[in-house]
Amino acid sequence: MKVLFIGGTGNISSEVSKLALKNGVDLYLFNRNKNLEFSPKGAKIIQGDIRNEEEAKEKLKGYSFDVVVDWIAFNTDHINTDLRLFRGKTKQYIYISSASAYQKPIENFIITEETPLDNPFWDYSQNKIACEKMLFDEYKNNSFPVTIVRPSHTYGDTFIPWIFNSKNSRWSVIERMKRGKPIIVPGDGTSLWVLTHNADFAKAFIGIMGKEKAIGQAYHITSQDALTWDRILYLLGEATGIRPEITHISTEFITSCLPEFKGDLLGDKSNSVYFDNSKIKKLVPEFITEKTIKEGLKSTIAWYLNHPEHLWIDEEWDQTCDRLIVAHEAGIKAYQDSLS
Repeated sequence: MKVLFIGGTGNISSEVSKLALKNGVDLYLFNRNKNLEFSPKGAKIIQGDIRNEEEAKEKLKGYSFDVVVDWIAFNTDHINTDLRLFRGKTKQYIYISSASAYQKPIENFIITEETPLDNPFWDYSQNKIACEKMLFDEYKNNSFPVTIVRPSHTYGDTFIPWIFNSKNSRWSVIERMKRGKPIIVPGDGTSLWVLTHNADFAKAFIGIMGKEKAIGQAYHITSQDALTWDRILYLLGEATGIRPEITHISTEFITSCLPEFKGDLLGDKSNSVYFDNSKIKKLVPEFITEKTIKEGLKSTIAWYLNHPEHLWIDEEWDQTCDRLIVAHEAGIKAYQDSLS
């Protein structure tokens, strides 16, 4: 099977790339070839910038593929480019959407592929929804062979999963823990969340590639384990050898102070969710998730400790956490003082 990954070296796609090669896939990666550390041995690199359509067209001239996967399409402009580049040149086009596109606020915490797509809190999710609609319209009207995949919160060795962390340095939440500072958990810490290890995700994804039954369909791929955010934090601490101190702050308070986190929290991680994976398991019966969160987080922390260049804290984010905690405590004190 001849497969093209646009991207292919990210948190999720790098693990899929490795497994695809292990399974004998003739894998091509189209990217700028900047993440050399994560380019799997055996993949054929087509170096180019997908955002430069003319360059991409020239670089891909003469190629056709059984499967094309775009890991880095985030808006309808990107989809239009892909349609122009790959219409008639692939038997299956897999679009990486997002489980964050599912309806928020949620009406039923058990999510299926039939759950409506509607997320007013996050433009990232709204763009993914628009991309899905464009692709399904293209499938219905012009038989473009699309399959949609909706990952949820997927992590691996290079990605520390946490609900409220710096976007510049994932190690920040761990370093703050090591400094003995309280870790902010949005809400009361009891909402349920699903983390999926990228090695487990890869097994299901490989089973989708080249499947005619998957054309015109959407699938999410997640773990079946749901844990509270407090429990996830304690497991992160255990992997690091630290008992974290927790400060619970309401999501509404956090997003009122920091509206830039509204999408990530109100539109995603502050909601209790559990995913019904019946549809993907019917297509890929051999798919089971084997990596427990405890094992996965230990592996992630071990990777970071072996890569000291990533062991730094985002000081601005750290100070933001301090200010949030002070403001939250001041609000509580102000109310208590008003009673006396």
